[in-house]
Amino acid sequence: MKTVRVAVVGAGVIGFSTAVRIAEALPICSVTLLAEKFSPDTTSDVAAGIVLAQEFPDIPLERQRRWFKDGFDHFFAIAHSEDAPEAGIMMCSGCQIFREAPANMKPYWSDIVIGYRPMTDRELKRFPNHKFGQAFTTLKCECSSYLPWLEKRFRKAGGRVEQRRVNSLQELSNDFDIIVNCTGLGSKTLVGDDQVQPIRGQVLKMDAPWLKHFIRDVDGMTYIYPGIHSVTIGGTRQVEDMRLHVDEGDSRSILERCSRLEPSLRKAKVLYQSVGLRPGRRSPRVERELVQMGGRQVPVVHNYGHGGWGVSFSWGTSMDALELVRQCLQEIPLQAKL
Repeated sequence: MKTVRVAVVGAGVIGFSTAVRIAEALPICSVTLLAEKFSPDTTSDVAAGIVLAQEFPDIPLERQRRWFKDGFDHFFAIAHSEDAPEAGIMMCSGCQIFREAPANMKPYWSDIVIGYRPMTDRELKRFPNHKFGQAFTTLKCECSSYLPWLEKRFRKAGGRVEQRRVNSLQELSNDFDIIVNCTGLGSKTLVGDDQVQPIRGQVLKMDAPWLKHFIRDVDGMTYIYPGIHSVTIGGTRQVEDMRLHVDEGDSRSILERCSRLEPSLRKAKVLYQSVGLRPGRRSPRVERELVQMGGRQVPVVHNYGHGGWGVSFSWGTSMDALELVRQCLQEIPLQAKL
């Protein structure tokens, strides 16, 4: 019998991953996901969706490693299942290139991806402005397919979906026993987190089916990611820039930079262009707190602030969010469970 009412706010890759985790693992919970926007209108839908990692300064490295491995294993299992086409998950091989050799030649994720190795001098000849490279196989997630697939999985687990704008967590306190905040950039106003800042990202979708391997400049500004239906090229990292319209100057810059790495892109057709605002934060916030609402303390679990790494870390941080909800269940008053 479902007796504890849980609200998950946010319908991006973090929100739906977290909602699925809770609905599948905790049958005592009645889980409702609330959001104003759903796929294809979320920031996640603009994401290039390559499964890569960076180091967050305030998170223990072992925790980051667990987050990344949880996600990699999750996407790897889907990619090798009959769900792969519907979920939009594929294996993807390629390289990450550096203008100067990094201090750490072997990052913490090097034994999680497949076949990690330094690039040879022969391979680097393609990129005369770069002195070091990493070759490996990872995964790519097409969020425009993955989010509907997650929603279907969530509903199958008994979850409910409600389209509504949540202006304040207070307005949920009468209807829910536990609130899970996965609102990304929305957390800046929803919970007053001044650490959250928009980072504008613009990408182009190209018709270039001959490209099979990804190329990423480690500065994060220039990348080429072949996908199932098109090749995603980017990008921009414009902090505190809220513009959601396509900037033609950015498009020209992206095409020029990417064509320097892969000259055949000059012959490719632009299918369409997209803009999204990443939820930038120094490190993701994955923790719980008790918030005074309407005369009682309501447990709130936060899972947001992944920047441009939401897809990669979504399954891992949602596991931590699930464990935080478990802790809340042990502490909420007995009458909420009756």
